Amino acid sequence: MIHSFLLVGQSNMAGRGFFKDVPMICNEHIKVLRNGRWQIMMEPIHYDRPYAGIGPAASFAAAWCKKNENEEIGLIPCADGGTSLDDWSVDGPLFKHAILQAKLAKQSSKLEGILWHQGESDTNSENYKLYNEKFSKIVEAFRKELDEPDIPIIIGEIGDYLASGFLGAYFPEYAEVNKELLEFAKTNKNCYFVTALGLTPNPDGIHLNSVSQRIFGLRYFEAYDKLQHILKPVEGEEDAINIDNKRTLTKNEKMTILENQFAGGHISLKEYQLQISKINS
Repeated sequence: MIHSFLLVGQSNMAGRGFFKDVPMICNEHIKVLRNGRWQIMMEPIHYDRPYAGIGPAASFAAAWCKKNENEEIGLIPCADGGTSLDDWSVDGPLFKHAILQAKLAKQSSKLEGILWHQGESDTNSENYKLYNEKFSKIVEAFRKELDEPDIPIIIGEIGDYLASGFLGAYFPEYAEVNKELLEFAKTNKNCYFVTALGLTPNPDGIHLNSVSQRIFGLRYFEAYDKLQHILKPVEGEEDAINIDNKRTLTKNEKMTILENQFAGGHISLKEYQLQISKINS
């Protein structure tokens, strides 16, 4: 049985971290829903933009696998960069798409949780004043439409670096949105808040960098696993980038990585064939 998680929100859930900055995660126990089928996860998990990158879900899944050995986790990518709460309204295409994907996933998995990260697009024009009201409708609709009235929802904080970036003027009310996110988590059943304290961005000053995304995913897992708010850094999280690279890869994982390298034009046919021989020897 695959244990699945719905990934929703905007770009910091979809991921914009640079691949070169962290070790790859390839674990045959981590699946991602692609075209209605469960496939071994390779990052990027989301394809919302051509430049999608490292997000929090891979390290979340790797941490889950460490706790649940020999079981499988499935990720359902539905986040979309630059989207506001209005874009996620229950009568809009993003919400409907997420419901369709989650229902499809439920045919072959057990839906265990929803990971949410959104808010940057609502940090101006006093939108924070309606955040709680709008988000309540979205959460209620997710639980109703998916017939999961008690499903845990893990809610990530917006990074406090936003104000100091070169586009900081576009996010004047990020602190107010964070207060709304925390208040929502504290006052709604099975909703848990995850701090972004100490996390750092890419040069754009908006998107979490790869190392911070690995740490953030670990914090998301702690919130889900313990069913509690994570209000400070997690012990040992500084090693999050190594969460899955200290074990020996299986033959299936080696082949998945090799096929990705060859299909992407990163290695020659001769090298591809040589590596296949080594894997099969």
